[in-house]
Amino acid sequence: MTIVATAPMLSERSLRRARLASGLIMLTFLTLHLANHSLNLISLSAAEEGRRWFLFIWRNPVGTVIFYGAAITHVILVMRSLYMRRTLYMPLGEALQIILGLLIPVLIIEHVVGTRIRYEISNYYDSYEAVIRGFWITSPFNGIKQTVALIVIWCHGCIGVHFWLRYRQWYQQAAPVLLTVAILLPVLALLGFANTGRTIANMSPASGYGEYPSSGYQGHKNYNSTRYTSPAERTEVKEDEFLIKTGLYGAFAGGLALVLAMRVYRRWRERASQIQIRYADGQSVRVPLGFSVLEASRLGGIPHYAVCGGKGRCSTCRVQVLEGAETLPPPQPIEQATLTRIGADHGVRLACQLHPTSDISVVPLLVPSLESIVPTGSQQASPGREREIAILFCDIRSFTMLTEARLPYDIVFLLNRYFAIVGQAVERSGGRLDKFIGDGAMALFGLNSSAADACSNALKAATIIVKEIERLNGELAGELSIPLRVAIGIHTGPAIVGAMGYGAVKSLTAIGDTVNVASRLETVAKEFDVTLVVSEPVITLAGSDTTGLDVREVAIRGRALPLRVYIVPQESSVRFV
Repeated sequence: MTIVATAPMLSERSLRRARLASGLIMLTFLTLHLANHSLNLISLSAAEEGRRWFLFIWRNPVGTVIFYGAAITHVILVMRSLYMRRTLYMPLGEALQIILGLLIPVLIIEHVVGTRIRYEISNYYDSYEAVIRGFWITSPFNGIKQTVALIVIWCHGCIGVHFWLRYRQWYQQAAPVLLTVAILLPVLALLGFANTGRTIANMSPASGYGEYPSSGYQGHKNYNSTRYTSPAERTEVKEDEFLIKTGLYGAFAGGLALVLAMRVYRRWRERASQIQIRYADGQSVRVPLGFSVLEASRLGGIPHYAVCGGKGRCSTCRVQVLEGAETLPPPQPIEQATLTRIGADHGVRLACQLHPTSDISVVPLLVPSLESIVPTGSQQASPGREREIAILFCDIRSFTMLTEARLPYDIVFLLNRYFAIVGQAVERSGGRLDKFIGDGAMALFGLNSSAADACSNALKAATIIVKEIERLNGELAGELSIPLRVAIGIHTGPAIVGAMGYGAVKSLTAIGDTVNVASRLETVAKEFDVTLVVSEPVITLAGSDTTGLDVREVAIRGRALPLRVYIVPQESSVRFV
């Protein structure tokens, strides 16, 4: 009988996505709320008009279900993740996000009850004038409390967005804009709150509970029914609010206490079923059954890379299992996808996803002991990501012969003119100049575009280089013993793109077989005494005309099969513009 393994309905990945989605819904609510607050800088009536649209989105059955469903889902999943953590040792950024998240219910429950819940049980219209009057005049302490709550919630959301987007290829370019918005929006909202607060304080004395705005706003259908008809009704509403508020505080505190109690109980039970994680340098850590190898490293104070925060999104925490591999549970989908992507060898596992069931011996494959000698901040750049890009290599032919009788300053002048031509051609074609190596240059195309555009742009850059070199030869005809000639190789394919280097000498570059092949094609151009050699995948993706071009198959060192390439003489390169 064949047993078919089925994936659980609620996988770890789906739960993470639900947590992310619920968080984004609440962050959208907060963003619109802050933008609405900012309208107070124009006038109170502008804020009230903006609030009418805000309420239209969120105070209807659909908006209510979406928002409060997201809030409940997010809190439940946060509590679950807090329980699932086998150790509370974690990087500062993760700890700050959790602490801020746990503070949010404590800070906003009273505000929610005083606005939305009061609206539901008594038809009280919580206009801007009424709310700001309460925070600015009646109870300044609550105003300070809500200001702190706003900052805490916004910081929590921004940290979450940063953790989510930090390895997206476009995030580095978008980060300055997003940071500007992240700073300006709450500042403008608080300035709007203060502006209207001062305006209301100068208009009239504070009004009591149940008094309503004098702004003339009539947009809410129940506006005329919001006054309390008797002191008894007012007292009843206050009692109802107190019970709801107490219930919400109690539910949150009880949920948190339950999670902590379950963690203590689990730890007590696991004392009898501990396992040992041994490391290649002789260190070992005893942890309860169920801990991941990464959690064991953190608990034991053993440095261990985990760039993605232990979520299985990168492979920097990977380890080679030396002993006990036969007893390990098989990789789950998240881990297996990452291991497959990097082509991991047998016995390599992700430390953050590996939960051993017996004693094992491991060695981290990215040695973290070197981090002690790396300057602070040198690891800030994003880790490598596999991208489909085009690589262009360009080199001056017969450079030694060209410069052997020239003064050093003349050589520097000539190289700088050549480098300027290459650099400007690459930039004009939408590429990125990676590096200069002697009299050669390497450029990347497709970092922010499709593979087809990358190939077209690389061919365009090669054509511009050839034309500009011809023009430079004309200018320096009396100075050069032989004309400048270049050899260019272009190839496309997957490459690892990331910031690499040390300290200040760190820049975005690419490594991999695609880079090696492009470099080899530049050498092939010299061997065939032509200007440009382009691999067939580049021509195919770019959709270029190949009429009259010579097609060859060349052997590439390190590759079993030959590569089909197009030999492009200098006069034929203009077709690629």
